[in-house]
Amino acid sequence: MNFNDQLDAIGALCPIPVLKAQKRLKNLQSGEILNVLADDPAATIDFPHFCSEQGHRLLKVIDENNCKSFFIKKI
Repeated sequence: MNFNDQLDAIGALCPIPVLKAQKRLKNLQSGEILNVLADDPAATIDFPHFCSEQGHRLLKVIDENNCKSFFIKKI
């Protein structure tokens, strides 16, 4: 999947991945996609909730090698 920016949050624990994603999304234009790499088990719950609360769209989650890749479209 194509994306405009990527955030490597591997090794960071809740709530750091979401906070870093929120900061990175501020620099993107509406419609652009941020890819977040995270290995914190809580990220599976945190990112869908974050997107729902902030109005962004979680397009896809890919799980590979004990890491998840979240694709978030800025609204």
